[in-house]
Amino acid sequence: MTVDNQAQITKDLQAKKVTITRHFKAPVEEVWNAWTQSGLLDQWWAPKPYKAETKSMRFEEGGQWLYAMVSPDNSKMWCKVEYKKIDPQNSFEASDMFCDEDGNKSGDFPSMQWKNVFESVETGTKVTVEISFASEEDLKKIMEMGFESGFTAALGNLDELLDKKG
Repeated sequence: MTVDNQAQITKDLQAKKVTITRHFKAPVEEVWNAWTQSGLLDQWWAPKPYKAETKSMRFEEGGQWLYAMVSPDNSKMWCKVEYKKIDPQNSFEASDMFCDEDGNKSGDFPSMQWKNVFESVETGTKVTVEISFASEEDLKKIMEMGFESGFTAALGNLDELLDKKG
């Protein structure tokens, strides 16, 4: 059985939602760890030539991940993920927002609600990411900022990281 490693991205403006499905040729535990451990996230989360740099992370319900997307000229765009619900090795839900380096939310950019589901399949792991927005305008703004190409590139980075482990 062949696996399509390309990200499948579906936008539903009326529902204010984007759904991304992606297969990885690695067991759920490895893929889960790559999404939930800062040392691994820093290796793949940012699309090249950017890099992710964690300032702090507590992966637990009520915890958060504060990180920067660092450009080649070393400028930083700060983001914060607040973990809401975690079902280990299966799924987690979180709020994702732009912020300052101290984690104070920026009103300039929309926030997003993420639900990530990890499923064991014959060929490895299927990850489904459902991102909800407060409005159609917020969804459109994130897409205009290059989310689709950036996230697709980051998922390709994750493939490379998992290949090194395998």
